[in-house]
Amino acid sequence: MPKSPAFRLLLVAAFVVTGCTKTEIVFRDREPFNPAPDLASGLLGYYTASSKQTTCGNCHVGHQSDWVTTKHAGAAATLAAITPAPPASCYGCHTVNERGNKLTGSAGWDKLSNDAYKDVQCESCHGPGAEHVTRPDDRSKWPLPRVGMSVADASCAACHTGIHTPFAEEWAASGHSQVITSPAGNASCASCHEAKATLKAWGVTTNYVEITETAFIPQTCAVCHNPHGSENTAMLRFPINTPDPDQNLCMKCHLRRGEPEPGRSTPHAPQGFVVLGTGGYRPSGANIDTLISLTTHASVANPRLCAGCHVNRYQVTNPTTGAFVFNSTGHLFKPIPCLDAQGKPTAVTTCAYSPPARTFKACMGSGCHATEAIAAGRLAGARFEIEALAAQIWVDTDGDQSIDAAPVDAGYLAIIKRDKPAELTSTTVITPARGAEFNVKTFGENRYGNGDKSLGVHNPFLARALLAANILELKTAYGLAPPPEAVTALMERALQDAQRRRPGFVKATPGMK
Repeated sequence: MPKSPAFRLLLVAAFVVTGCTKTEIVFRDREPFNPAPDLASGLLGYYTASSKQTTCGNCHVGHQSDWVTTKHAGAAATLAAITPAPPASCYGCHTVNERGNKLTGSAGWDKLSNDAYKDVQCESCHGPGAEHVTRPDDRSKWPLPRVGMSVADASCAACHTGIHTPFAEEWAASGHSQVITSPAGNASCASCHEAKATLKAWGVTTNYVEITETAFIPQTCAVCHNPHGSENTAMLRFPINTPDPDQNLCMKCHLRRGEPEPGRSTPHAPQGFVVLGTGGYRPSGANIDTLISLTTHASVANPRLCAGCHVNRYQVTNPTTGAFVFNSTGHLFKPIPCLDAQGKPTAVTTCAYSPPARTFKACMGSGCHATEAIAAGRLAGARFEIEALAAQIWVDTDGDQSIDAAPVDAGYLAIIKRDKPAELTSTTVITPARGAEFNVKTFGENRYGNGDKSLGVHNPFLARALLAANILELKTAYGLAPPPEAVTALMERALQDAQRRRPGFVKATPGMK
């Protein structure tokens, strides 16, 4: 930021004198800002509209060069290309005005319709910059944006809302909009549970209104998206199409504890590990480095990985009349959301796992599944098999998500808790029982609140193979009775399938029966 509000222009004059060339350098001052068209509001807008040079960008050169590549920079042109011409009201979210910042009342484009205010420029989020450019060193005049979503007219929600662009509404109904106080206030957990801590952990040093506030902020738009622009799709801070867990945006948080540790037998946000095939306890006899090649959900058929299923845009039409209802943006982050009577995705989670109660449109992407019915059938089959294997290991009869000794709970682990409880309580050794506890809490439904929770979809091959290997190891290690023939058949199929797909997955499979 220059200490003087003026630019130094370089003019070069060349003179030819008796065969010699003399170059004279002349400096002149030029103001880096024009008088604001809407002086009352203090909105500066473009310095040169034809080249999309913002007034702010005269000093903040880096942000200018990033922003000019974004859709925000072409917002006005997007409307101009629509035929027939859209209503004038649409320009309110495609220009600089009072929306998205602290201004109230008509301002900028809404007041003057001046070309200086076309497109979604810096001041759309930061607010008026007139005072800042005249007193750049006065921190009290810095036009800081908000990262929170609590103030609807001073955040992304001012425009990214409504049935055509319901980003804010869908986000508000998602888990990302919720703050769980305990982890948000815990220094070791906050980087995934509180927006300010997340941005700090990701090295984002940009200043904003709430940066010094103590109130917790949920994971808002500005956490995942860089408003100034980025090299990634949709202005995301990190890519979504890489299997590198250190770079994948979703896995920045959804990848915490993927295998048991000496003092812990429970998973914690293991989704990334499961999708990539690197998660879970490996029972004796299992030889698995990764199962990424075994599941289409982490293969070339689904290049967007987590987002390929969890964030999908599609138009919703009334199933009876065919009339437009809603543009789903995918920001509920639910891959197969429950639908209301009009076919609109909702935050409800208790509907049946089949169409038309849910939409399986995400499963049909990239040609993975030909119809919603086929996708629903695959899900039902995976759930049945995984539950049968999980139940052999542990049935949480009383629903407390804690292993109780038989006969309160059932399955191998309940028997071990009754007869050899130390096998489940050791804090120094990962016993076969503790390993099985980790896997069944990762893959089994309703066994643990922070498990994979994908109903096996993230990696059905991994889930079935590990649970089958767990049963075999527990039976051998603790002298337990063989599982029923139906479960044994599932085990054999799961392990053989894994062997066919990745030779050498299991070193030996004798003794199943």
